[in-house]
Amino acid sequence: MATKVTAPPVTEARPEPAARPVWAPSAERLVSLDAFRGFIMFWIVGGGGLMLGFEALGHNRLIDAIVYELNHTPWQGLRFYDCIWPSFMLMAGVSIPLSIAKRSLTETHPQMLAHAFKRAAVLFLLGSVRESASLGSPYLVELSSALQPIGIAYLVAFLLARKSPRFQAAVGALILAGYALLLALVPAPGIPAGSYQLNHNLVNAVDLALFRDHWLRWPYAVEGWGTALSTIPTISTTILGLLVGEWLISDRSRVNKLKMIGAAGLLCLAMGYAISPWVPVVMKMWTASYGLASAGCACLMFAVFYWVVDVRGYRKWSFPFVVIGSNAVFIYMFTSLVHLGRGMSIFTAGIAAALGRAGPLFHEVSVIAVEWLILFWMYKRRIFVKA
Repeated sequence: MATKVTAPPVTEARPEPAARPVWAPSAERLVSLDAFRGFIMFWIVGGGGLMLGFEALGHNRLIDAIVYELNHTPWQGLRFYDCIWPSFMLMAGVSIPLSIAKRSLTETHPQMLAHAFKRAAVLFLLGSVRESASLGSPYLVELSSALQPIGIAYLVAFLLARKSPRFQAAVGALILAGYALLLALVPAPGIPAGSYQLNHNLVNAVDLALFRDHWLRWPYAVEGWGTALSTIPTISTTILGLLVGEWLISDRSRVNKLKMIGAAGLLCLAMGYAISPWVPVVMKMWTASYGLASAGCACLMFAVFYWVVDVRGYRKWSFPFVVIGSNAVFIYMFTSLVHLGRGMSIFTAGIAAALGRAGPLFHEVSVIAVEWLILFWMYKRRIFVKA
């Protein structure tokens, strides 16, 4: 007796929505990102002191120019050191698609979302620890570095990761434009709208209203650093990083990716300076012009690392920076909480005194060497401290 075989009913497959991209994990790690992260971190944890050591040997135009760039602009303008924070904001965004592609092999989206919230919370608390250690008493809100803004911006960018690139770009642009209009149109008590003067602007007024007790005893208050409002535009830089990360993990050629990153950097830099006659470039307020120009500089610096390390394949020279970049959070917190230079002076002071003008350089090289050896030891044992 013949058996009738009935085919199962054909159900129409539901395609994954375009707003929820699926990325394939890369076969190899993006070495340029680790190298760039290490390069930027190097200037925070010892590079500046190293250049001062060279300057102590005698002034010359090159060293003096480098030392100049390794200090924040007092108020208006843009120096290399003003681009360090935006570089970390950009890298936080770049890492999101790379992380999602890897984690999607073993985790569901709710699990990845929980991880993102956890990471943001850890970064926020690390910022609190750093600020509390700086002030000598417990304090929740961090005013002295980028950890809490990175945590906030990272979480927002992660929530946008399943949206289309156009939507992501639109959100980033709207945040920056909305912030620019806020500063331009909203006055504060005794402060006219559109004021960009040092400690006489809307950003400063909001911080004084929210954190007056802290602000009045904060050693960097006189420099005009913003906190609450100026965290908002940092999100745009991280969204730009999110877009860059999506380009990097796409199936485009490396040369095409490089061109896109370079073009984005040049466009942002040009736009930032184009509006600077009306909206001055002020890092400590994170004005829209500064946000664009600094993000452009960060993009271009990363493009150089991507071109040299991943496109051209010249990797060996970058290894010292890769070692630093692989444990960037650890070394940042370590140097913030442990005054290694002070302890090292016990062993270097005598030799430094005998070396005369070369003494400061010897001390700084010794400190950097110890920091790097600690990181190298961790790297070789695959100990990676991450938020």
